[in-house]
Amino acid sequence: MSNFAHVPVMESGKGIVQSVIVIDQEVIDTGAFGDPSTYWQTSYNTRGGIYYLPDSNTPDPDQSKELRANYALPGYTLDTTVIENGVVGVFYAPQPFPSWTISAPTWLWQPPVPYPTDGNNYVWNETTLSWVLV
Repeated sequence: MSNFAHVPVMESGKGIVQSVIVIDQEVIDTGAFGDPSTYWQTSYNTRGGIYYLPDSNTPDPDQSKELRANYALPGYTLDTTVIENGVVGVFYAPQPFPSWTISAPTWLWQPPVPYPTDGNNYVWNETTLSWVLV
């Protein structure tokens, strides 16, 4: 069994994930769940463009298992204009703030100012484009 993201509508090579299901490829191929071309495999152990060993934060030495940059969740974007490692499409989260930009090859959103590393907790202030101590 594998995880598949359902992305029923694509515009300009991009679509929004509606749901994620665990199912066999053969069942999707029957069309019982709708058009098979609207289902895209996603890897539960892939995040930030890295494949991790199951249930760990340890990168797998075999990065050939990395699939579509990030595990898909409802609301994520599938961008099929991107091809990485010979695979069409990457998944990424909704943009958290207008000033943040998406960064390849992780396909994670980056703030214009790095998060402070002083051990304190901060929240992003979009008005001042800065981190504010909590």
